[in-house]
Amino acid sequence: MLQLAVILPTYRERANIAPMVARLDAALQGVAWEAIFVDDNSPDGTAEEARRISLSDPRIRVIERIGRRGLASAAIEGMCATAAPIVAVMDADQQHDPALLPQMLAAVQGGEYDIAYASRFAEGASTAEWGRPDRVKASGLANRIANKVTGVELSDPMSGYFMLHAQTLRADAHRLSGVGFKILLDILATVDKPLRVKEFPLNFVARTEGESKLDQTVVFEFLVGLYDKWLGRIIPTRFALFGTVGAMGVAVQLGALWGLLTVIAGERFVYGNWSESATFNTANTLAAIIAMTFNFVLNNELTYSDKRLRGFGPLLRGWAQFALTCSLGLLTNVGSAAVLKTIGFPAVVAVIVGIVLGSVWNFALSSRFVWGKY
Repeated sequence: MLQLAVILPTYRERANIAPMVARLDAALQGVAWEAIFVDDNSPDGTAEEARRISLSDPRIRVIERIGRRGLASAAIEGMCATAAPIVAVMDADQQHDPALLPQMLAAVQGGEYDIAYASRFAEGASTAEWGRPDRVKASGLANRIANKVTGVELSDPMSGYFMLHAQTLRADAHRLSGVGFKILLDILATVDKPLRVKEFPLNFVARTEGESKLDQTVVFEFLVGLYDKWLGRIIPTRFALFGTVGAMGVAVQLGALWGLLTVIAGERFVYGNWSESATFNTANTLAAIIAMTFNFVLNNELTYSDKRLRGFGPLLRGWAQFALTCSLGLLTNVGSAAVLKTIGFPAVVAVIVGIVLGSVWNFALSSRFVWGKY
């Protein structure tokens, strides 16, 4: 009877699949297990490599996700896709030692603990072989913040290597945010009943193959995850991100407007100094286009990081689609600003009101037609 499912979210991990399967096989002798590789449509053929192995080893399964990305959401999908009573989540990049799995399984199966997890900072653990003191320091800071926010006192709540009863996960899966990359923190902050946690020291080592799934947005995603737990059910997280980027675009538009008016009219950005409405309208239109481009870039990298467009062609098409779907918002933005300035409103107020009026339209259409499904 199946006892354990090991969930391994992957992206560009082709070279790590076969070695990881061999290590799982060696570590889990005597355990009825399966491994589910949840791959975010890796361009290097990671899913195909896992399928190749599964032809001769039925314990290996693959979920290939098309059009969506994210480590946390991949882990949730994998844990919900198995019949095993206990599920474990770990990386496929060789940094997590599968030899800990039998000890973690014994702790959870015994009924004394609800969650077992591997800590990089517990007594007896080590990060020396990781070779990234900068990341060690950053992880320590993130752990302290996470403990304060969630009220959970663990040495490494940001760990990505843990095990729990599948039913515990499934009971609250609909409440998990799936945002970012730290699913353990999400679970600890979501489940209402106190969870009994067993900690195992981990010797955290450097990757052997492939590239890290954690890019330059990792800190941003951590903060987004905290926001989602605090306010995500009041103001949807993606809309809040879109609005935050839009607010930054306000500063960009105002700055661009100041610069353009200085160049075009030779006048400073002071209300009452602009002699021609045509000059203002032209400069504000150009400034709005600059701000729109800025918003597209940041939304692609941050707000829609799980649907991020890559490559010159997709980015160019995405920018064109973003410009097209936001065209009505742009007209509303510029037109309302022009009208308000004509009737005597201060220029700064006119510009800001125009931006606000176009924001909801921009979000709705860009979510669907730029980063969503047609």
